[in-house]
Amino acid sequence: MKTLITGANGQLGHSLQQTAPELAELICTDVAELDICDAAAVNAFVAQHRPELILNAAAYTAVDKAESEEALALRINADAVANLAAAARSQGARLVHVSTDFVFDGVSGVPYTPDAPTAPVSAYGRTKLAGEQAAGEDALIVRTAWVYGPRGGNFVRTMLRLMAERDEVRVVADQIGTPTYAPALAAALWTLAENGAHGIHHYTDSGAASWYDFAVAIQEEALELGLIDRAVPVIPIATSDYPTPATRPHYSVLDKASTFALLGGAAPHWRVNLRLMLKEILSHG
Repeated sequence: MKTLITGANGQLGHSLQQTAPELAELICTDVAELDICDAAAVNAFVAQHRPELILNAAAYTAVDKAESEEALALRINADAVANLAAAARSQGARLVHVSTDFVFDGVSGVPYTPDAPTAPVSAYGRTKLAGEQAAGEDALIVRTAWVYGPRGGNFVRTMLRLMAERDEVRVVADQIGTPTYAPALAAALWTLAENGAHGIHHYTDSGAASWYDFAVAIQEEALELGLIDRAVPVIPIATSDYPTPATRPHYSVLDKASTFALLGGAAPHWRVNLRLMLKEILSHG
């Protein structure tokens, strides 16, 4: 299956390449090869290469910066998706688009189902919701959360660095979600695409955690593997103690039951995949 991957240099784009089916013919692009905000360029590229599948892993993800750059975030997170969707339809290709838990307001006390009402509380969330709408009903839209992987900057690598440099780390304890290992997400996207899924689906690792819980687990697992040589206090703090330009959902656990049924089983618990990530760092840096 000939597949166009956008955002190929990011952590999800890289993982999509690493987990691709054996017979997949990949066309990997990032902004240097294809500016997906340029409708004419997208149309010409898709017409030239004629992919059967388009996996859009490109996104504006600077949550706080989006508060002052909402127009730019909208171009990348929504207008570019509309360009990809139009080009896909014109060539008979299928579009897979990745969205976020930030489309919800975070006031629910139970996991959000795919059909739960959306109510983003940040510019980033608004632009990602607009991207879902731009993708169209014939696309496969997969919402995920708290993505990290072996490649690029992410919360896990930041915590490892801070734990090595500082005498303590302070981490928000009143935002609840689910960490998601990028290679596992990528594998799920491939499976859902190959099975012909469409519409809105949710995928993260199993379980739930606060950022504080995640940080504590990172330290415990890293100590056991010898990635760090000392334990430092991990101090739980409130969101109000660490003000940011963007409002974040306090609770954004996603209900994955319908997606796990399509995949034939639940994803591993987030802590299992965290251990995989840290072993990867231990082996390859």
